[in-house]
Formats: sequence, structure tokens, C-alpha cells
Amino acid sequence: MIKKILIANRGEIAVRIVRACAEMGIKSVAVYTDADRYALHVKKADEAYNLGPETVTGYLSVHRLINLAAATGCDAIHPGYGFLSENPDLAAGCEKRGIQFIGPSAAVIRRMGDKIEARKAMIGANIPVTPGSDANLGSLDEALLCAERVGYPIMLKATSGGGGRGIRRCEDADDLKISYERVISEATKAFGSAEVFLEKCIENPKHIEMQILADRYGHVIHLFERDCSIQRRHQKLIEIAPSPQLNDEQREHIADLAVRAAEVVGYENAGTVEFLLDDEENFYFMEMNTRLQVEHTISEEISGVDIVQEQIKIASGLPLSYQQENIQRHGFAMEFRINAEDPQNDFLPGFGRITRYFSPGGPGVRTDSAIYSGYEILPYYDSLCVKLTVWAMTWDELLARAARALHDMGVYGIKTTIPYYLEILKHPDFRKGAFDTGFVEVNTELVNYSERRPPSELAAVISAAIAVHKGL
Repeated sequence: MIKKILIANRGEIAVRIVRACAEMGIKSVAVYTDADRYALHVKKADEAYNLGPETVTGYLSVHRLINLAAATGCDAIHPGYGFLSENPDLAAGCEKRGIQFIGPSAAVIRRMGDKIEARKAMIGANIPVTPGSDANLGSLDEALLCAERVGYPIMLKATSGGGGRGIRRCEDADDLKISYERVISEATKAFGSAEVFLEKCIENPKHIEMQILADRYGHVIHLFERDCSIQRRHQKLIEIAPSPQLNDEQREHIADLAVRAAEVVGYENAGTVEFLLDDEENFYFMEMNTRLQVEHTISEEISGVDIVQEQIKIASGLPLSYQQENIQRHGFAMEFRINAEDPQNDFLPGFGRITRYFSPGGPGVRTDSAIYSGYEILPYYDSLCVKLTVWAMTWDELLARAARALHDMGVYGIKTTIPYYLEILKHPDFRKGAFDTGFVEVNTELVNYSERRPPSELAAVISAAIAVHKGL
């Protein structure tokens, strides 16, 4: 078994991995930049080491992280999500130094991170992909010809992209002419590659993904699907497991596709196979995320499997702890990404100090966070504050429990997406489980809410009212 893990990440996912290590009797090593010196993952880990003043690049230095892991006696590195989690250089560097990378091999990360190579692999396994370019686009003229053949609207995408970045919808040739150089520029800055391709745009699809686990002995299982259709500009906001929009036949079909996808590329560890479901009930392979997902929590809640601990066991060379027949689906779970954003101001990210924070509790309520009262949201990193995960046995019970938990949660001092999510929960289409990726864009009225006041402000208002009343 792995005995000591360096966590090459920060925030709530670093705290999540620290907790998994503690339960398994494994030593955890945190890393942090100067800006993160008061971060919760630094306090929770067994050891913590400063990466210096660089706010972002400190977490992106492959050689520094591998050297630190070796110097501190770590026999494994867990990359979490984001940062270096899908960088094949980190996995390859670990392999060279005899350090276990908790994830798939560098070759698999490289292959599935290249969207063209991933499409080719899926086509070879008879897994449907959306119509599009068969190779990277060499010029704007080639893109225009391909788009004419595929049919507008199309999605222009960075070949090495992910996380909703490096992607533009083009309604016609004029749009494509404007977007082509922009996407190349975005791809170069974000992913270090100028390669782009295009696909037919599936109009307002449902975004369905399948959580898989695979060991080095060729065993692959799934932990059922997640519905990630509630998103804004390709960024997920709310995730649900299982999808309230699939029937058992669809669920079995997509599970078979995902397992086959993992098998054909020789996948190992935790991963996610993402699909789009069109209005004619056709599934199309979208991409494979070769890492732990932000929304892994809801798969854990409905399956009872600790995915992070299973990752560590797989990386230690152990076979999967479960056979597919052992995995039973129980109830529904929903995750809310509580972001430091102002929905009423075009979701503008907000930064500053959290004056008070308290998390909800009760049956079926889980919070994954790295914030606390007095914690400062920094402008250098993403705006995620807390992941609120709610579980219940039925869909209606889940809706009620989710609303209660959101009302119970308090994050004061900054604007958050909490009141916006409460509006979503009230929407009749959402309550019926009938929504697609266009839900947020169509329902613009959801931002017209009245924000609740913190208790301190309410007390001040009440006191003023009493004073005025007595004065009268």
C-alpha cells in the first residue's frame, strides 16, 4: 500500500484527499503558495511545504512537485482536479522517479486529452461521436469547408481543451470567420496548443456523464450516471445522480458505452466518460476526463463507494474492491457548486473576506469546502467556495431537502450563487426533471430574486424599526 501522498492541489479537493488519507492511515503532504499560507488544506495535512510567492505557477511546476515528493519520502502524488491533473508530463515524471501517480498512465492521459485521438479511439470501438472534422483543422478555409459539410450550427473546439474553455458556437460562416483565430488564441494561452477542430452542434442536449473505475488487471465498473445539464457557458452549476431524465434502458446503454470506452483505451483509476443526449434519444461521446471530477461526491452518495480511497487502492496495485453486481443504486443526490459570484451582475466573480460561514447539517447533507469564517477569497483561483451535496431516497424528497440545506447555509461577506440555486429549485421544469443545457440561458428571470439579509443586518433593521416605533 501507498504510505505517504503529496497532494498537488489546493482548496476543497486537497482537504478531501487529506481526509481520505487520514481514514486509510496514510500520511498526507500539502503544498501551498504564499497566498495560501492560511488555507485549510495546509492546516489539515500531516505536513505542509511552501512553494513560494507564485500564486498559480507554483502549483503547476511539475519538476518542483516531483522533487518535493521525493525529498519528503512520498511514494505517490494525487493531482486532484484542475491544475496538473490531466497533464501527462506529471504522470510521466512520476513514472521516471518511481513515484506512483494516482491516475491513469501518461500515455492514456495524452491520448484522451487530444480530442481528435479520443474521437478516433471511440469510432474504433463503435461508440457514436458527433459528426465533425476527422483531424485538426489546418486553416480557416478548411474549417469553412468542413462546417459546410457537417452543417451549421457547429462547435469550434480546442483539441487539447477541457473544462468548458477554448470552445465557441458558430451559427454560420461569418461566425466561424470571427471565432477561428479567437479559439486558436484561447487554446494557445490555456493549453499551450493551437490545434482546433469542429463538431456539429447538438441543439440543447442533455449532458450525461458516467463515472467509471478501472484497475490494472482489466476490470472496469461504473457507478452510474450524473446529469450535468444545468450549466452556464459550458461550466457546470448543479449535478444530479442518477439523471431523473433517463429510463433504465438508456441508463444501461450509456453504462455499456462508458465501460467499453475505458476498456478500449486501457484505462486505469477513476475517470469520467461524458456524452450528449439529443432530443431523438441518441447518445454521442463528448470527451473523457482522465481524473477525479468535482462532482464525484454525488456518485459516492448513491453508490456508497469512496472514490478517492478507491483511487489510492488502485494506484497501490490492488484489484477493484467491487464487482459490478455489488454496486447498487440508492436514491438521488444533487451537488451545488456554491461559487463566489454575483448572478445578478452577469455572474461576476467576487473576492474578499468571508465574515461568517456556517454549513448546513442533518440527514443526507454533506459539505466539501476549504473556507471558514475570516477566510479570504483570492482573485488568483477559481470562485468555488463550497460543494453542497444532498441525498434523499426520492426525487421529491431531494428537492425539499436541497432547498432546506441551501436556506440553512450561511456564507456572508461576499456574493454567492446560493439564492440563484433556490430559484432554480422552484422552477416547474426543473422540479419535473425536464431540462437541458439551455435551461440557464432560457430562464433569465431566475436572477430576479430578493437576496436574504444576514442575521446581523436583520437585527439592525429590526432595532431601527423598534426605535422609530417607540419614537412615534
